[in-house]
Amino acid sequence: MNSEIIISNAWICLVEGSRITPRFGNLTIKDGRITAFRPLSFVDFISNPDNGEMDSFNAAGRAVTLPLVNFHDHIYSRLAKGLPISGPTDNFEHILSNLWWKLDMALDEEMIRASTQMTILEALRNGVTTIFDHHASPAFTSGSLKIIADELETYHLRGVLCFETSDRNGKDKTREALEENRRFIANHTNDNIKGMMGLHASFTCSDATLQAAADVIHQLDAGIHIHLCEDPADTRISLQKFALAPAARLEKFNLLNEKSILSHSIHLKREDYELIARTGSAIACNLDSNLNNAVGIPDFSNIPQSVPLLAGTDGMHDNLARSMKQLFLLHRFQGNGFEVTFPWFQKICFDQLAFVRRYFPDYPSLQVNDRADLVIWDYVPAAPLSEENFWGHYIYGILERPVHSVMQAGCFLMENYRLTLMDEDRINRYIYLQGERLRNAFVKMG
Repeated sequence: MNSEIIISNAWICLVEGSRITPRFGNLTIKDGRITAFRPLSFVDFISNPDNGEMDSFNAAGRAVTLPLVNFHDHIYSRLAKGLPISGPTDNFEHILSNLWWKLDMALDEEMIRASTQMTILEALRNGVTTIFDHHASPAFTSGSLKIIADELETYHLRGVLCFETSDRNGKDKTREALEENRRFIANHTNDNIKGMMGLHASFTCSDATLQAAADVIHQLDAGIHIHLCEDPADTRISLQKFALAPAARLEKFNLLNEKSILSHSIHLKREDYELIARTGSAIACNLDSNLNNAVGIPDFSNIPQSVPLLAGTDGMHDNLARSMKQLFLLHRFQGNGFEVTFPWFQKICFDQLAFVRRYFPDYPSLQVNDRADLVIWDYVPAAPLSEENFWGHYIYGILERPVHSVMQAGCFLMENYRLTLMDEDRINRYIYLQGERLRNAFVKMG
């Protein structure tokens, strides 16, 4: 187990109910848990900055928060950068068919492993230690989630994994995807790795597939992870093929529950959002991806306050700080005053805490006896932090600064910008080799 570690001279941003209470002092960590907090004077520290305890990790006045969580990632997309796309990308359906549905068919075991390692590198450098991933590799389905899980556990990250189920590749591939989800949830989850039932989007899933997915989640007490109305095509095709809008189809098959993530959820009507609110399901917003794909952005005025809102990246990156800041700015852009947007943003932060604890009940609050999961940001406040001014510092200060160090269960995964468990040069070479293989396979597909 870990020896005792003291993080000295730190602004510890404690979670206390629905409040953040920053306190300056020293944090003691032993055997993966926070064992003590000793308050200090920030004014005294400014006068005497070298007063860290002997053999301590001197945070030198920096802010310490909980790690970030990516609630909608596509680890399999990481090697896609720079791929030569043939065919138009003028609408969302063309982007899917000419890029993503070609790429996922090209993936094999080594490409999946390299994609996961690249994600871990990006995640740690951005203060992310828990990833809700939505995976797709139809030509390499069986065992694919275990590959991702093993890499996450090797480098001490937590994950909630699923395989994207779809009918677009034929009945055999649909059955393989359903079974990969079922087998993983039943046999490969533990305290740090959990599973969900993955679904691509309702317009690519038949009624029979949705029923089969429902059977799995009810048998295993699981949630679904699905793209919902990312583009108007989801509704248009669903109505044409099934005479029912996407959210209503999910409700029809009892697929919505408090463990479910509905990613994007942009092109919904008020009654759809109210339906979601009744089920307890959460919406994961992915603004960078929405802008990149030109599919639109959410109108937050249509979403009831009772719907949990989460932040994701849709596989574009793992910079959750940027995603969180984007949410704040978009809400302001939609005509809301600071007096409205600050409480709304705070709600999102606490929504995220509540949701991640549905999967990891021990997700901490930086309190004594909690797991020692934390991020040290390279941000020393210009004035003492307080409960009253924390959110201004968080949005305009902390989220704008790089991550200095990351700790998970009392182990430094990144310390003073250095990744402690990863041979970054070796991994980057491996990522390059697998990226080159993927590019060659992608080009051959035409």
